[in-house]
Amino acid sequence: MRLLSARLLRALERWNATYPWDHNAHYHRWILRQLPRRFDRALDAGSGSGDLARLLAARADAVEAVDSDPGITAQARKLTPPELPVTFTVTDAMTELPAGPYDVVTCVAVIHHLPFTEALLRFRADLAPGGTLVIVGLTHPQGPLDHLLGALAIPANAAMGWLKNRGRPAQRPIAMTARTHQPDMTFDEITREARAVLPGARLRRRLFWRYTLVWKRP
Repeated sequence: MRLLSARLLRALERWNATYPWDHNAHYHRWILRQLPRRFDRALDAGSGSGDLARLLAARADAVEAVDSDPGITAQARKLTPPELPVTFTVTDAMTELPAGPYDVVTCVAVIHHLPFTEALLRFRADLAPGGTLVIVGLTHPQGPLDHLLGALAIPANAAMGWLKNRGRPAQRPIAMTARTHQPDMTFDEITREARAVLPGARLRRRLFWRYTLVWKRP
């Protein structure tokens, strides 16, 4: 069974390289639906190439986008029109964040790289009263429901890749990158720790190996 799983994983990676699509960007529009139509300041922790930060900038007076990778931050700056109110900073989300408070804090596919509870406490401290925190994260699968969602995500993932690429393979298949740190917390553990720090937080399992968390500071 383990060999079959490894073969399936390699096949999925080859398909994703041929028909690439961004699993995290898939949730960006959903994130925007959780936020006010206008707000003053936003923080995007782990901003990557800046796709979400640029979307936030259409609603915000100022967006602070932070990432620990200098290379991808340089790429984000090049991709961002100068008229957009986005500032990209190379820093760790747990160290020298630009000073808050913020009306919106977002964190997509990054928090499993951080000490979970400490990161939530930091985001909570930086959030203004009435502000909204939105997290899209990854979990370590455990139990029948997680494995069922994972199984359902495999054909859905292949279909999304086909549709987003309109059935045409990438001209140059995307090279496989080095594996990043894998999540080690289960959804139940995440829910328990999150609600201890953020009472009333709404968490939900999602397709494509993701979960979401939304919390509004009183």
